[in-house]
Amino acid sequence: MGLTIAVALAVAMASDWQLADLMHTLSQNQPQQATFVEKRYLSVLNQPLESSGELTFIPPNRLEKRTLKPKPESLIVDGDVLIVEQSNRRHLRVNLRERPDISAFVESIRATLAGDQPALEKVYSIELSGTADKWRLSLVPRRQEMVRIVSRIQIAGSQGDLATIEFDFADGDRSEMVVAKARSR
Repeated sequence: MGLTIAVALAVAMASDWQLADLMHTLSQNQPQQATFVEKRYLSVLNQPLESSGELTFIPPNRLEKRTLKPKPESLIVDGDVLIVEQSNRRHLRVNLRERPDISAFVESIRATLAGDQPALEKVYSIELSGTADKWRLSLVPRRQEMVRIVSRIQIAGSQGDLATIEFDFADGDRSEMVVAKARSR
């Protein structure tokens, strides 16, 4: 009898886990670093393209993706500016206000990490499943220009930590990124 009550209580508590709870947990994030391994599955290739590197998030609006392998590249988002640096020293600056398609990709990760529900809801329909210890956000673009590029983004994690980020592109290609929180040194 005691076990049945405990199971019922656990199910009830899990069903109380709401998007606002996740966003609040994420909004408490301090600057954090993680490593990533990303696999891109392209219909024109037999094998996925794999890259790896480091992610840094400095709340509320700085996100850095530093690819170390197979070749160095950095994507740095600071406010409304995206800077792309490649190993051959080419630099590209993009004003995200002028590129809503790129901005939507950036916000899927940055707004999630910041726990910024209004920013996410401007661009995506959001569905949360799971519990605090194992949650999954499904983001479906609201704007037609984004639907032509990406059909869905899924972000999964535990508590305030991201574990995976998956992009399902409209053309059938997809990207899977596994994120691991960096260990303290």
